[in-house]
Amino acid sequence: MYKFLALLSVSTLFSFTAVADTSGTANGEWRYWGGDENSSRYSPLSQISQDNVEELEVAWRWKADNFGPRAANINRTTPLYVKGKLYAVAGERRTVVSIDPETGETLWMWRMKPNKRWETSTRKNYGKGVAYAEVNGRDVIYVITPGYYMVALAAETGQPIPSFGINGIVDLHLGLGDYPVEADTGVLASGDITSSSPPIIVNGVIVVGNSHDRGYYPNKKENIPGHIRGYDVATGEMLWRFNVVPQEGEFGNDTWDTDAWKYTGNVSAWAPLSADSELGLVYIPTDTPTNDYYGGDRPGDNLFGTSLIALDVKTGKRVWHYQMVHHDIWNMDNPTAPKLIDIRVRGKKIPAVVETTKQGWAYVFNRKTGEPVWPIEEREVPVSDVKGEIIAKTQPFPTKPPAFEMQGTTVDDLIDFTPELREQAIALASQYRMGPMFTPPSLAKHSDGTKGAFVMPGANGGANIPGGSSVDPETGMLYVATERGHSVISLVPGEEKGSNAGYVSLGPGGIRGPQGLQLFKPPYGSIVAIDLNKGDIAWKVPNGDTPESIKNHPALKDVDLPVTGKRSHATILTTKSLLFYGEGRRGDPWLHALDKKTGKEIARVELPATTNTAPMTYMHKGRQYIIAAVGGRGSPGELVALSLPEE
Repeated sequence: MYKFLALLSVSTLFSFTAVADTSGTANGEWRYWGGDENSSRYSPLSQISQDNVEELEVAWRWKADNFGPRAANINRTTPLYVKGKLYAVAGERRTVVSIDPETGETLWMWRMKPNKRWETSTRKNYGKGVAYAEVNGRDVIYVITPGYYMVALAAETGQPIPSFGINGIVDLHLGLGDYPVEADTGVLASGDITSSSPPIIVNGVIVVGNSHDRGYYPNKKENIPGHIRGYDVATGEMLWRFNVVPQEGEFGNDTWDTDAWKYTGNVSAWAPLSADSELGLVYIPTDTPTNDYYGGDRPGDNLFGTSLIALDVKTGKRVWHYQMVHHDIWNMDNPTAPKLIDIRVRGKKIPAVVETTKQGWAYVFNRKTGEPVWPIEEREVPVSDVKGEIIAKTQPFPTKPPAFEMQGTTVDDLIDFTPELREQAIALASQYRMGPMFTPPSLAKHSDGTKGAFVMPGANGGANIPGGSSVDPETGMLYVATERGHSVISLVPGEEKGSNAGYVSLGPGGIRGPQGLQLFKPPYGSIVAIDLNKGDIAWKVPNGDTPESIKNHPALKDVDLPVTGKRSHATILTTKSLLFYGEGRRGDPWLHALDKKTGKEIARVELPATTNTAPMTYMHKGRQYIIAAVGGRGSPGELVALSLPEE
């Protein structure tokens, strides 16, 4: 058992006495980032229905631009609603706030004093929210700061709780491993680590994930692994650590063919976590080992990179795992909170967990055993010709449900609105390698004349950005937002970019198509409904309308265009009566309400700006509200509460 020295005597004074709340959305509440511990993003509320949704109006707006040091136009927080109060974070300092759910009044705020770790931290403005627990009769709010401290605050006052950690604060650098600290910055010498998602609290244990800076072009092959840890909810005592990069003698260490396990980092869980308190399991989605697009410095399958891991929440022991990508060199990190839902397949009830991915697949497992609900086949994939890169010979291909996004690239996938545009698209694409799913990255200057390889879906394609999926526990439906985004991965020797890595990429972005249009055929963004009882796609609709930049493009005059949707990650919320989605950061400022069975649009409500993360809903004093976090270029980040007009 790992312990902080300062807490040796504290742990004996307090014990956890709360009873687990598995619903989270009972009584109109929203107690977890994903609504409940299952991350369903579903609420049984139905006051806002198909009959009246078009009457929604703004009830109040809460501006986040005063929570500096710089005014932020992207607000990624999803508030909690617990016992009549809202709790959220704001700004680069990740200030915690309590908000009156009826008026939007700020009731209290707390922020940590700035220090060197905060100043040098990555992802300052990526805070997704807070966590809640009732501990010994006291309501407690937990936040992880950009400097990677965990703080416990009294929900009533916003003041740190002295009995937790040291005066309410636990330093999450401690207990991470033997990584030296740089005296002048206070950060770990091996690299930067923080967290952008709130922890999840299960059966008296706080489970903490983490995130790193982007691994597109690392300045070195070494980094800090994102080990997962569990803490006592009352004292902050560290109870266990699960090594996401297995150490010598641990299960999975033999999947690292050299001693790269000693220095490779990342494999973090930057997406929110999910849990089943009855089974005592917490589900951890992980990302790519350092670095994202070259694995020659870490040969082998690299467990537990790009995996879903089920851990015993009391001990931190692995119960089961599944690796979605072996030796990931495509940046296909698991980007969404796993969704827990009971389904019925061929007449048999199955406790399922679903992970929606950048690859455009929904991986569905028995959440108790880890057994795939439908077969997942290992199939051969193309080999790499990059020096030192030994790619995995096979990759997992789910047989059901079918892919919800375009996978791989061919000439047939390029736009063909007009013959001229198609010729131009072919000329552009011919400069790069095209191929099936898992076509490996290639050199920026190859002897065959190509300048890199297409990856489809790419770094910002498929299911991405937490909040883009939801499940309906009453019907067994999964709703997922997907984006038709591609990457062009061009590798250069690391020394050209001042890195000791063998190769690094020039970035994860794609290329523009002819005359500034998209290179590939639409839809560019979609909402897809998947029947998890059958493993089939039920319906698919574009994310919003066709952008004006396409409608009014001079090359498309007199062309009968389809509805293309926005190339943006929609943000989803499901209720008993409706499916809601915002169009996301590259979309328009609308909240759409759809019929869950058919995908037919019932209404759309104008917002002050585009949505940044998934909406939530709650019932307060008999009135249902929907909150959307919005913001964008020229518009400060804020929370907008919608409700029906008061009678």
